[in-house]
Amino acid sequence: MAKEKDLKTNVMRTLEQKGVAYIPHTYPTDGAIDGVSVAAMLGQDVECVFKTLVTRGASGGYYVFDIPVAENLDLKKAAKAVGEKSIVMLPQKELLPLTGYVHGGCSPVGMKKQFPTVFHETVEIIDTIMVSAGKIGCQVQCNPADLLELLQATTADVTVE
Repeated sequence: MAKEKDLKTNVMRTLEQKGVAYIPHTYPTDGAIDGVSVAAMLGQDVECVFKTLVTRGASGGYYVFDIPVAENLDLKKAAKAVGEKSIVMLPQKELLPLTGYVHGGCSPVGMKKQFPTVFHETVEIIDTIMVSAGKIGCQVQCNPADLLELLQATTADVTVE
């Protein structure tokens, strides 16, 4: 029983507190690993496993984008989606102090502060989504609509064609 408690992350605790059902998944973390490999290890379609990217707008505001792991963020489309002239990726060294998460374990759920969040529009047509559980080696699977509602997130086409 104590072991199960040790596996709980902030993301899992937040989802439970907000009444969002989820299924936890873990994967081995030997060496550097990318999102496509995580999807394969978990037997999931790469279209259903999303990565969380944090950006800074020209106005100085921060924005979170969640896109399928095999895709790349289109910074121009992303800026337009949040009403900014331009946005840039947040430098990796700034991620932990700003969000509370490390690179590779960043989740849209449970950041130190909730920032405007945009999911790639395909989230509206899939039955299940996986995002980081806030720790490298852990993912949570849940209903996309529940996640969008919890985060008060919007959707847009924000990936490179």
